[in-house]
Amino acid sequence: MTPTGRSSRRTLSIDDYVEGIRKGSRRILAQAITLVESQHPGDTDQAQEVLRHLVANTGKAHRIGISGIPGVGKSTLIDALGVHLIDSGHRVAVLAVDPSSSLSGGSLLGDKSRMPRLAAIDKAFIRPSPNAQSLGGVTLRTRESLLLCEAAGYDVVLVETVGVGQSETMVANLVDTFLLLMLPGAGDELQGLKKGIVELADVIAVNKADGDNLERARLAQQEYKAALHYLPDRDQSWSPPVLLVSALTGAGLSELWERLELHRSMLEESGELDEKRQIQLRHWIRTVIEERLLVSFGSHAGVLERLHGLESAVAEGRTTATTAADELIRTFKESLG
Repeated sequence: MTPTGRSSRRTLSIDDYVEGIRKGSRRILAQAITLVESQHPGDTDQAQEVLRHLVANTGKAHRIGISGIPGVGKSTLIDALGVHLIDSGHRVAVLAVDPSSSLSGGSLLGDKSRMPRLAAIDKAFIRPSPNAQSLGGVTLRTRESLLLCEAAGYDVVLVETVGVGQSETMVANLVDTFLLLMLPGAGDELQGLKKGIVELADVIAVNKADGDNLERARLAQQEYKAALHYLPDRDQSWSPPVLLVSALTGAGLSELWERLELHRSMLEESGELDEKRQIQLRHWIRTVIEERLLVSFGSHAGVLERLHGLESAVAEGRTTATTAADELIRTFKESLG
């Protein structure tokens, strides 16, 4: 370990990264993602150079976002679906978006022990989210990690999200198809259904449809189908199916994958896939700009010098938060000339 805390991966050249990833090396892919996640300026420059060399090798994978409330069985479902896909000849990468890791220092979703079968297969790659300071930062790294996985030859990339808050919208801006997992027992879940999240879904699957839960799952399926009729039409060319699946027994996995593939095929044939990805690229550029500006603003000497005094003025009622923010922004802009 070097004095800066960075490992021997720094001995790899850009060519080493590019060649290793193109050959599908999981070890070098993992090191490249660590490089992408690094906040060190030298690493950032090298990571962008690696991505620039590899961008021509990206874009062919089916990018799938998977969300659902904690306890719905996302990790178990991904473990089962991933094994099913690999048995069918695919190479599968799993990336996790967990904004809470910036607070706890850990990852709720990326733990390979939650996907034991998939983690043991050479054709699979599982990566927890970076410990970033903002959700935008997490998803920025996830997007770049996704591109690295595609360049390494993974033709299905599953992006798992924690299932609460803003992360679903961010992940929807990364993927082609958004899968929402729901629980049996439709009555209670429908009361707390997040309309915005449901509107993002391209496919809905009621998980844990097995054993004593099977009848409840069937009832939930019908209730969710009915509930979809009350939502505004997002896309006339695609109506989200509501499926039954059991990550425990494997029931419904084949049909689930067929629907996910069907959605991707529809996007390709209609030209919507290219349009969707162009929109995502424009959103990506704006996200990078916002992150860079926020970092510059937050570390600006003039802003830091005035920040505490203005915060105190707001707390004491001597000015408003908006006025204080405007003054800080003015200080920042004036330094730019």
